[in-house]
Amino acid sequence: MTKALIIGGGIGGPVAAAALQRAGIEAVVHEAHAGPGDNLGTFLTLAPNGLAALRTVGMLDAARRAAAFPTTGIEFVNGSGRRLGRLGDGSERGPAELRTITINRGDLQRALAEAARDQGIRIEYGKRFTRYTETDSGVAAEFGDGSSAEGDVLLGADGIHSLVRRLMDPEAPNPAYTGLLGIGGYLESSDVAPTAEATTRMVFGKRAFFGYQTGPSGEVFWFANLGHSEMTAEEIAARGDDDWKSHALALFSDDLPDITTIMRAAEPSRFRPLGTYDLASLPRWSRGRVALLGDAAHAVSNSSGQGASLAVEDALVLAACLRDLPDATRAFAAYEHRRRARVERIAAEGRRRGNQKVGSAHPAARLVRDMSLRVVFALIARFGSQAWMNDYRVDFEGSDSSPGLRC
Repeated sequence: MTKALIIGGGIGGPVAAAALQRAGIEAVVHEAHAGPGDNLGTFLTLAPNGLAALRTVGMLDAARRAAAFPTTGIEFVNGSGRRLGRLGDGSERGPAELRTITINRGDLQRALAEAARDQGIRIEYGKRFTRYTETDSGVAAEFGDGSSAEGDVLLGADGIHSLVRRLMDPEAPNPAYTGLLGIGGYLESSDVAPTAEATTRMVFGKRAFFGYQTGPSGEVFWFANLGHSEMTAEEIAARGDDDWKSHALALFSDDLPDITTIMRAAEPSRFRPLGTYDLASLPRWSRGRVALLGDAAHAVSNSSGQGASLAVEDALVLAACLRDLPDATRAFAAYEHRRRARVERIAAEGRRRGNQKVGSAHPAARLVRDMSLRVVFALIARFGSQAWMNDYRVDFEGSDSSPGLRC
């Protein structure tokens, strides 16, 4: 095993290339966009498990420099502002460098791409993948500009709507709509009271769900989840950004005033929603010399807070298995065996959390929801139910006394 082709230069792709390089395997990343994803998406969190994996491949400092601020806790309130609970993720008890961060997706992608290039990894932009051909000795990828590339294996890190996945397994299920549309954005400043230090405020509104956090300089990151039937991109665009903004403002008109203050200050373009999808379970993550990682293999709802971190974990485990098992089929099977149970459990947790975000027009239903959430948050805070997600570590290299991960 000497060379891997990676399709997708977002988050998982550059990290996989760095991990493969440490495993003694050359990797070239091929990305359809002209650059490292600036202005794509809004923001996300990187949890301690994902940060620890980035540290393993020498990318942690780059990610932390690009981060907006730490987010080690979540305060939950109802639409009237009444507190339902507060959860810390436990990272404040660990090393400062592994405390959860909030980061703009484009900034993260750019930081990881630059860190990869600093390590001598080649990232080729403007390479829109179109198909692959597998032979007994390797695999060839073809791109929209007429070029091609050859390697021993091909890894699909091309997101939830992965073309690699569709070509690898045409019978694979499509991503499932979670019942929520997502909007969000960033303000340089806002006339709202600051949230508690390193804490995101999550609001279970009367008709929709809202989250926001203020930064040290007064900046605000915000998002909303709106319960809605599934819509195509064309249907969403046809409604118009101003109409979507009016719709969102109406949904939160009876909730915490800070919500509408933030939204009124936001550009209408931030209100054009995206459907929220997940991909809880695929029949297979690989076939022959081709394998999937990150959202291409198991897209989890953003309600889990783990999508990016799981992609980074995948990258390390996949590289270790290709290092330890020279036969690609065996390596991919070992990788899937090690990862499937964890990611499917997190996918289920993300879907469960997402289901709680849909509001209700009935006061009695909201009262029952608020009472049950208080109990749930109290139990989580007492028994540390999130530790199984955040405390996970991929021991890629090991030490003299511990051999590390072996597939």
